[in-house]
Amino acid sequence: MSRITQINLYPIKSCAGISVESARLGSRGLSEDRCFMLVDIKGRFLTQRDYPSMSRIMVKRNIHGWTIEKEGQKSLNLPASLPTDKERIVRIWRDQINVAVASDKYNQWFSEAIGIQCELVQMKDQHLRSIQPDRGRTNDLVSLADGSPVLLTSEASLFFLNQRLLTPVPMVRFRPNIVVSADTAFVEDNWRQIRVGEVEFEVGWSCTRCIVTTIDPMTSQKDINIEPIKTLKEFRSSPDGVVFGQNLIPRKLGIVKVGDVVEVLKEID
Repeated sequence: MSRITQINLYPIKSCAGISVESARLGSRGLSEDRCFMLVDIKGRFLTQRDYPSMSRIMVKRNIHGWTIEKEGQKSLNLPASLPTDKERIVRIWRDQINVAVASDKYNQWFSEAIGIQCELVQMKDQHLRSIQPDRGRTNDLVSLADGSPVLLTSEASLFFLNQRLLTPVPMVRFRPNIVVSADTAFVEDNWRQIRVGEVEFEVGWSCTRCIVTTIDPMTSQKDINIEPIKTLKEFRSSPDGVVFGQNLIPRKLGIVKVGDVVEVLKEID
């Protein structure tokens, strides 16, 4: 029997995440997950792929929103919701969406943190972004995540991988939203529809992994041996690339909690 062992949110795309005991699932993912993002002066999204130091931008809750911290800088209080008097169109992969833009005070802090002039933007309820048409239904939505509303990984799959690595890697390298226990490695590959507590998901497609998994989030240093990608290529390659974890699409909304049982409603034929 699989259960949820971790729930993780990443309020600012590609920055450090927080672990929570419960979260509300909405149509485009877990509430507060990847609702903020950094963009360059041309409006193109920024990630650890090009700016590994983003991994050391820490995010903590406070009574009004978030406290943002990075070693060597004064902490920054960020409101839960940016004003909407300033908006712009930004690009994330192939999508162009309208978002709210932070004031200069916040933009200067993040520019110093990653060493490039950038802006902090926020996706609000009125800012809609659709899942790629070949991935879900016509009305399926996604946050500022790379491609799917929710990412699931399993402890058994990570254990299987770590047995093959000279230096084991922690789950945080894969930046999942939901981590589950499992008796068998990669059993999640066979799931097509699951119920977790009061919510339900369609299991959409395997998650293609990139260079971000090779970055130590505590130091922002890339692994010189390109691990775990190098080892994953030996047994987790697909036509789209190296895969680890499953992308989920919400089908029944509600609250998801650590300890919830994962009920498999449908498996792959």
